[in-house]
Amino acid sequence: MTRLAIDSRMTYEMAAPCDCLLQIEVAHAEGQDILSESLSTTPVDGFVRIAAEGGVGTRAWMGAAGQLGITHLAEVEVTRPDRDLRGLPPTDPRALPAEVTSYLMPSRYAVSDLFEGLMDDKFADLVGGALAVAIRDWIEANFAYIPGASGPTTTAYETFMSRRGVCRDYAHVFIALARAASLPARMASVYAPDVDPPDFHAVAQVWLDGAWHFIDPTGMAKPSNMALIGVGRDAADVSFLTVIGAAALIEQSVSVRRLGPA
Repeated sequence: MTRLAIDSRMTYEMAAPCDCLLQIEVAHAEGQDILSESLSTTPVDGFVRIAAEGGVGTRAWMGAAGQLGITHLAEVEVTRPDRDLRGLPPTDPRALPAEVTSYLMPSRYAVSDLFEGLMDDKFADLVGGALAVAIRDWIEANFAYIPGASGPTTTAYETFMSRRGVCRDYAHVFIALARAASLPARMASVYAPDVDPPDFHAVAQVWLDGAWHFIDPTGMAKPSNMALIGVGRDAADVSFLTVIGAAALIEQSVSVRRLGPA
């Protein structure tokens, strides 16, 4: 077990009154216990929490004008073990639960239908967990982690062609390749202590042997050190802040520290 101390802060300037959807609080989820948590903002209108994608975690609606400041503090005990996924079997698509089936489909950034030929050529002899690990290892070995190399609209295909990006791009490529091989996969936003540079971190989850399993194509985070925030089809579903209107980021910081074994 690992205890994490989380401190995330951000400040935005709104050009006009905006509706904002925030998703930075730690999820109440299997494998992690929230020991303490607080969320504070500068004055906002109509603050209300709603369930996030797939019922994992929460989002918060608020109306903001002028400068919006947000501070989130949490202490989390992670009880999730690190597992060797290579021996886990896949699930026949016809046996997938309804709520998992949608994670086989192409989505806005994880354009899996463009990769089916590649999967047949490069990973034809692998299935299940062995395939998921091989995809992760191939991405980690062949891509360069370069902050600023991509933008908010970059797709998995564009990242695949450029061979560079950041965590969201690595996760999108993994998700697209896994789905192209009939492995359900989704994006997960997490806090993790070894992310460099420190930031909100994007990883993937893959459905194997009847459950979701974390996998980080960047190699920077292990499941035993991740505090889950939320999940979704791709980055569009797990954005830490969605603003309906015009907003400029003034400053942002994310700190995740190990407090040692529980």
